[in-house]
Amino acid sequence: MPAVKLTKSELKRQKDALKRFRRYLPTLILKKQQLQMVIRQVEGRLEEKTRQRDETLAAAGAWLELFAEPFSFQDWLTVKGVETEPANVAGVEIPVFKSMEFATQGHDLFLTPPWVDAGLDLFAGLARLEVEIGLLRRQVALLAAELRVTSQRVNLFEKVKIPQALESIRRIHIYLGDQQTAAVVRGKIAKNNLLDRLEAS
Repeated sequence: MPAVKLTKSELKRQKDALKRFRRYLPTLILKKQQLQMVIRQVEGRLEEKTRQRDETLAAAGAWLELFAEPFSFQDWLTVKGVETEPANVAGVEIPVFKSMEFATQGHDLFLTPPWVDAGLDLFAGLARLEVEIGLLRRQVALLAAELRVTSQRVNLFEKVKIPQALESIRRIHIYLGDQQTAAVVRGKIAKNNLLDRLEAS
């Protein structure tokens, strides 16, 4: 613990600091709880999207033989753009999935097998799920980093700053009390010495 000046001005400074710490601590605890709750919600959505992707991939297993046909259709579907919007959660800005646009090349319906359109829809759905999963993982990472910082601040206030301020206040009170007692004793001794001199003369 750093050295503390044993003065009345330091006592006031320590009391003000203690009041400030006690005022900020509930806000930090609330922020920590809010972050924990939001992380659980985002992780739930991440699990749901991952499950959807896995189910879609499992259902696509029946399509794999069709994809072996000798023509190239992978260029018929390209990602035109992904739109996200920022959201503020407990002071943390996170990207939220809004939409995803695809560009499709026209193809001759008479020259392509009938399953190609459904296959392109499947690819678009998988791409959308992958982007959403990536953004949800990013949200969890950002929120977890903020939670770590907030937890460190809560611990700093609860375990270091508030106990230090209380101990400093206690030490200053003891010192000032001892000084006051010593001053009273010195005053009485000086008074008794003065009375003794007056009586002697």
